[in-house]
Amino acid sequence: MFSTDTDYEIVIFSIGDTKAGTKMGKLQLKNCEDNSLLNCILWEETLNRFDSKVFRTGNIVRIVSASFNEKFNNCLVSALELKKEAKTGLDCAEREKVYAELTSYIDKIKDEKLNSFLARFFAEHKDKIKVMPAAKLMHHNYIGGLMVHTLECLKYAEENMDISIYEFNRDNILAACMLHDIGKIFEYTIDTETGLIDYDENFRKEWISHSQYGFSICMNQDFKEIARMIAAHHGRSDWGAIIDLEEKDLEPELYFIHLIDNLSAKFGKINVHLLESKGV
Repeated sequence: MFSTDTDYEIVIFSIGDTKAGTKMGKLQLKNCEDNSLLNCILWEETLNRFDSKVFRTGNIVRIVSASFNEKFNNCLVSALELKKEAKTGLDCAEREKVYAELTSYIDKIKDEKLNSFLARFFAEHKDKIKVMPAAKLMHHNYIGGLMVHTLECLKYAEENMDISIYEFNRDNILAACMLHDIGKIFEYTIDTETGLIDYDENFRKEWISHSQYGFSICMNQDFKEIARMIAAHHGRSDWGAIIDLEEKDLEPELYFIHLIDNLSAKFGKINVHLLESKGV
């Protein structure tokens, strides 16, 4: 049953158009006690009463007034109370620090052509790289999240290459870590005041995904081995991989980058929840 004392965590929020031409908000909430999901609708007049930052993923809210269906798993919200704001991400000083550490890995790449390409690309797009998230929902979904995820991948990769008996091309592995998600600087938009993340519709008109973008820029520069790692980093075609790791006779590097990326993504999601639970 509905209670105004129930805390919900915002999972997804989006705004669309109704057939009548007005705005409609779609909100998915997770019950903080039993993790059950509640799908909500907010009409335009309700949306207009709120600052957009109220609907940021991870915020804790309470429903003040709403009408529910019989199963109490769908509702029309007319009043909402913000109880706790989620962490928006890294502040300016933190972003500068992480960016400096991230780009320091370029100096470790000995191949001159690859080193030069990475230095130019990161310098040209540094403003976007410093603020973009690594995802809208799944992991590192906060200001500066893409940098944190990329830096984690680089550190995990270095540590595992150091103990591996397989002879990895270190330049290619480090570059693949730096570039596997780089298309996300164009795929997403983020409001640095509210932390709200959305998809860039212009990107979606031109590109299939961030993986396709990363694959393409590497192929254009003749970094074919790196392009293949990027193409496979999602692991499975139904997860967005261009190369499915179920194929036979693939290079070990393809599995390596996928596992490194997946490790960071999984721990990234856990770390965000730990920070929020501590009020950071």
